[in-house]
Amino acid sequence: MLAEFDKAILNAVQGDFPLESRPFAVLAKQLHTDEATLIARLTELKQAGYLRRLGAYFDSDALGYKGMLIALCVSPDWFASVIEAINRYDGITHNYEREGEYNLWFTLQTASEFQQQKILAEIRCLPGVERMLELRSEKKYKVRVQFQLE
Repeated sequence: MLAEFDKAILNAVQGDFPLESRPFAVLAKQLHTDEATLIARLTELKQAGYLRRLGAYFDSDALGYKGMLIALCVSPDWFASVIEAINRYDGITHNYEREGEYNLWFTLQTASEFQQQKILAEIRCLPGVERMLELRSEKKYKVRVQFQLE
């Protein structure tokens, strides 16, 4: 069970994160604590699995990046090694296992078509990769999910 202070921290970091030289100091002041305590508590919340990622999201299209959703059919015996291999690429923003024929999905953001095709060719050749679907972004839908912890 999360303490009220932890809930307040998680609520605060989901929204308008301060664009300051010391954002945690600003948040700490809002939460009536100090910067070191806030950072320590965030570290503990991440280690406990309550916090997966803390970072900025950028408009990749505005920055000139090309996005794509990729679906792979991966042999179960090779699944872990394929995940490990694709996680080494900077352009892979996240991946997840799914039930069905195409059991590993991930997103790829690259600065050029050449870079995108190079990465996909390398992944296509990984042991255990049986098939690949390339689903190019045509329109972006950004859903802002913010959990208000009471």
